[in-house]
Amino acid sequence: MHEEMQIGYKAFISDGGDAVGVVRDFTKHTVVIYVENAGDFTIAKNSVLTVHSQKVILDSGRLDHSFLKAVDHAHDREDPKLVG
Repeated sequence: MHEEMQIGYKAFISDGGDAVGVVRDFTKHTVVIYVENAGDFTIAKNSVLTVHSQKVILDSGRLDHSFLKAVDHAHDREDPKLVG
């Protein structure tokens, strides 16, 4: 199933993994994704593999190194005692 992307959908590197961000905006050619602790990133829309179940699944092979690095550190400020 493929649905249209909407602002507020969560972004994922793999289906079934943890969310890496949220869609803030999109155009015909780009998607703006907010990554916690790093801010907004504009990525090419061809980096999106699919959209379903209010999830945007991204192709890690098409993502910029700076985006992937931000994703790796998105949860650094979380208190491990509160995460469950």
